Amino acid sequence: VPLAELSLMNKLIHTSLVESDQHVEILQRDPSSPLFSIKTFEELPLKKELLQGVYMMGFNRPSKIQEQALPLMLAYPPQNLIAQSQSGTGKTAAFVLAMLSRANAKEKYPQCLCLAPTYELALQIGQVVRTIGKFCTDIKVNYAVRGNRILKGMVLEEQIIIGTPGTTLDWCFKQRILDLTKISLFVLDEADIMIDTQGLSCQSIRIHRALPKSCQVLLFSATFKEPVRAFAERIIPDPIVIKLREEELTLGNIRQYFMVCQNSEEQYKALCNLYGSFTIGQVMIFCQTRRLADWLSGKMSRDGHQVATLTAELTVVQRASVIQRFREGKEKVLIATNVCARGIDVQQVTTVVNFGLPRDQDGEPDFETYLHRIGRAGRFGHRGIAFSMVENGTVELVHKIEEYFQTTIKQLDPYDIDELEKLAA
Repeated sequence: VPLAELSLMNKLIHTSLVESDQHVEILQRDPSSPLFSIKTFEELPLKKELLQGVYMMGFNRPSKIQEQALPLMLAYPPQNLIAQSQSGTGKTAAFVLAMLSRANAKEKYPQCLCLAPTYELALQIGQVVRTIGKFCTDIKVNYAVRGNRILKGMVLEEQIIIGTPGTTLDWCFKQRILDLTKISLFVLDEADIMIDTQGLSCQSIRIHRALPKSCQVLLFSATFKEPVRAFAERIIPDPIVIKLREEELTLGNIRQYFMVCQNSEEQYKALCNLYGSFTIGQVMIFCQTRRLADWLSGKMSRDGHQVATLTAELTVVQRASVIQRFREGKEKVLIATNVCARGIDVQQVTTVVNFGLPRDQDGEPDFETYLHRIGRAGRFGHRGIAFSMVENGTVELVHKIEEYFQTTIKQLDPYDIDELEKLAA
């Protein structure tokens, strides 16, 4: 799944903030300069209209990233910032607060520009601006995105512009309706996706070069690997950097088992025995192909199970709806292809089933996908359990996974109900 789709999916399903346990590190130009963090929104220099908007969003207190980033974003004189932060941690609300704070309602021209990698992500940011800015009635937003046709010679009066790099570039240099020399705050969201998508990083750099030297720049990225770091340094010299310590996905808190079956039908019987022996709250079942996922979904539905299916042909909005229903417990079983193997956190999931092991194009184990699949059962420090249904000819793959991760995957007899019940206890 493209990174942009995964990011949008996370934005759509996170109805509340996700609090990360990762340690936040701040690297700044002047190590002797004092750092400020906040525990309440009232400590910030925010207008009462913005505080009302924050509470409308359902934020009672700042998230971990907001505690550190907001004082820097709103500081005078303005400071440039690079922040690493995943979807759901409140970073969009943070930079939206910065834009709404910097925008002067009396001046009827664009002052804040925010770039997002896709049309859908730009609209999502706009939704947050509308919610937090609900009581700032004199501050307006316009979208530099495909389909929003602007007549030649038209004068933009909106203080905040949210757009994608291509259309924004067109508005600036071809149609000449967006004057970059008057922009005082530039936000570049999802920088890792910009780099991952051909042409977007070059277009972003062209826009940035036309901004005044005094313009404040805020750059956000979910990851902070070398390509992102190099890109950020090209755009922002000597920034303050807020980054998260790397989170290691570990198998230490996940018990792993495998069952050997002759074919898909036998795998299904083993799954039914497993499901009947365990008091399973919610389970995620991973299949290698969409055809297998559809077949399994049909079988389980006919047998009376509440099943949701998540595959690549669904739209992002449909996928987000499926995951949200699963999070709310409306379906107990989520059958997914690898579209859902990473990036989606559902706290209630403690059991993961591999209906066949993930393999690469050469038929070898796909170690990374295996790690991310079973990692769904061990999120937020919970203990989890993972079962793999494997056919006779693929047992060797289990041993390769054991060797690669230096872990133990215990074999179970799929028809030994006593053993399964003992394990459940």
